[in-house]
Amino acid sequence: MLAMKALQFLAVVLTALALVPGGAHLLAMPNKLGLDGAAYFSVQGIYRGWALLGIVPIAAIAADIALAIGVRRQPAPFRLALAGALCLAATLAVFFLWTYPANQATANWTAVPNDWAALRRQWEYSHAASAILTFVALCLVTLSVLRWRPG
Repeated sequence: MLAMKALQFLAVVLTALALVPGGAHLLAMPNKLGLDGAAYFSVQGIYRGWALLGIVPIAAIAADIALAIGVRRQPAPFRLALAGALCLAATLAVFFLWTYPANQATANWTAVPNDWAALRRQWEYSHAASAILTFVALCLVTLSVLRWRPG
């Protein structure tokens, strides 16, 4: 029982931590979309070093899968935890389909290509989508914890 509570805590905390960078991007997006090119590229410099945060969603996915396995005998908590893990996995797909290509095309926002405005929209909206998916994952995992019954 104590191990299950620890696993539940870990899954919720790691999923919540995975929301922090995406949430920051989502909240900053309305202000950043109006910036001109020079200002936008300058502001993007604040994200240097954020790549290290990539470990958090991976750890959250692992914790959410472990939670799903741990509660597999209870259908509702199992489905909720698994759905949370799948939402987090979807954020990785969003990253590799839209965010990463924009990072590559701009050399991590240090080079200004001709289509920088389209790349900015792609980058910003991909982060918004990831933030929404991560929030949904957090809700699902939390519901899994709330629906779980010992024994």
